Amino acid sequence: MELRQVEHFLAVVRCGSFTAAAQEVHVVQSALSASIRKLEGELGTPLFERTTRRVELTEAGRALVPAAHRIVADVVAARGEVAAVAGLSSGRVSIGTIQTLTVVDLPAKLGVFRTRYPGVRIQVREGLVPDLAVAVARGELDLSFLAGEEPLAGELTGFAEWTQHLVLLCHSAHRLARRRRVRLAELDDEPFLDFSGSGIQAMVARRFADAGLRHNRVCEATHMPLLVDLIAAGLGVSIVPEPVAERSGLPFARLEQPAFSRSIHLAGRGPAPTNPAARALLAHLLT
Repeated sequence: MELRQVEHFLAVVRCGSFTAAAQEVHVVQSALSASIRKLEGELGTPLFERTTRRVELTEAGRALVPAAHRIVADVVAARGEVAAVAGLSSGRVSIGTIQTLTVVDLPAKLGVFRTRYPGVRIQVREGLVPDLAVAVARGELDLSFLAGEEPLAGELTGFAEWTQHLVLLCHSAHRLARRRRVRLAELDDEPFLDFSGSGIQAMVARRFADAGLRHNRVCEATHMPLLVDLIAAGLGVSIVPEPVAERSGLPFARLEQPAFSRSIHLAGRGPAPTNPAARALLAHLLT
């Protein structure tokens, strides 16, 4: 059953004749008659009793009328909803982010976006990079900020990339508190606080192992503000994004031999989001 056939059926019901109905829907009478015959064939029963004076509905035709009106109304409503989404007077968009995102002020960006498009619902999901990457690949998230040293997975597209520098953060009484640059070798067996479950933790562990250094993990935290508080309390040192260190008020130093940095990507699926709201949010985030 095609929408065009249903519309032709209702035109005949309204007009009471094939001739008038054909004029109303702007088709030749033979085409309208063929459309109705095809609909009757698909339903397996006549819908009209055709007489020389007037076209009358059969019992099957009368049963179809309310359903036909619902079909047309649903299509009109669906077209309106799609048009609203396309015009961004409604719709939704989902974006993932990492806890240590520092290259973009995401709350501020989303605040401005919400002002511009008040009808668009926004979902923000914070998580670990592997989980966020899978969510984007599966279509659960329209966009996500991802961090790492490796290139993006093949099914993901990077729309923007930033470099995030990582530094050594320590408490004010630490032996390295007055240093501005520190070699990684100087942290051999140093009491260390890990940002548990994060890409930073994996990077630090890999760098210590590659350099043949002892990674003396004395404490772990899953929340960056808590990690900073633990460092301030003197539990040990850690490696954090430079903007986090700058906001903490604690002493920090650039790392050398090797330097620590990673890429932050704004990623999605395909060359461009298919969701109009996601396209608008992407453009907003890149300005």
